[in-house]
Amino acid sequence: GSGGGPKIFICGHMDEVGFMVTKITEKGFIEFQTLGGWWGQVMLAQQVEIKTQAGKIIHGVIGSKPPHVLTQEARNKPYDVKEMFIDIGATSEEEAKGWGIRPGDMITPYIEYKRMNDSKFLLAKAWDNRVGTAVSLRVLENLAKEGHDNCLFAGSDVMEEVGLRGARTSTHLVNPDIAIALDTGTAGDTPGMTPKEADSVLGKGPQVLIFDASMIPHKKLLNFVTNVAEELEIPFQYTVIAGGGTDAGMMHLTRNGVPSIAITVPVRYLHSHTSVIHEDDYLNTVKLVTEVVRRLDAEAVKELLSY
Repeated sequence: GSGGGPKIFICGHMDEVGFMVTKITEKGFIEFQTLGGWWGQVMLAQQVEIKTQAGKIIHGVIGSKPPHVLTQEARNKPYDVKEMFIDIGATSEEEAKGWGIRPGDMITPYIEYKRMNDSKFLLAKAWDNRVGTAVSLRVLENLAKEGHDNCLFAGSDVMEEVGLRGARTSTHLVNPDIAIALDTGTAGDTPGMTPKEADSVLGKGPQVLIFDASMIPHKKLLNFVTNVAEELEIPFQYTVIAGGGTDAGMMHLTRNGVPSIAITVPVRYLHSHTSVIHEDDYLNTVKLVTEVVRRLDAEAVKELLSY
């Protein structure tokens, strides 16, 4: 931007839910700590990658017992995460250490990206929140092609999944006038989900977050965003996250307070190895955020801040 106008900060966190090596057993199996919100039911028999200090990738799988040896009671009981382990194909602690694995090494889910059956449904790990980072980059690209009357900052925070920590420092550094968190939200369009739990539908547009456990968005900024969407006929969905938060939860508390909002892409199967988004939702999120930022000039921001 021109650099003379208000500072606008858009940010999608780069980290994903994962694990950390806590111990290598005598037989070479890996004990681990979860990082971020995991449900044990989605973890067993899933593939992972361990990154060593030297940058080497070690492939592994979260071990599970075959049903042949389980009692009926055990089959019906959720498996305790504390009892899980990772099999990396090592036969001893010494062999695992020889591969470079140490306590504190990061572990991430592993699957391959796929476009599902030539549709607009895209399957991958870590849409939460690689897609938010992708949105911020596309918005930068769009606005770099033209002049606009503000100064745009885009970031990729870390440690969102373990407490919104990166947003605290990045927002303090930028000291923006307006902040927009770009993240993911829960889709409710699969069997078993109820409208009370989540009512967003893939393909129906980005979600505008009206409440979460970390923040209630700035009311004037919320109205500004939805008015832009309605004016340009960009589809969007209101959403509530009662049991979680986004980086906006830290953004709005920075310094003397920053008007903030979260705009999210709906995702099926959040916080698991495999998640699904709709391509149109991603593209419409890019379009909405681009148009919102384009309109946040000095006059618009002054109006947002006046009461």
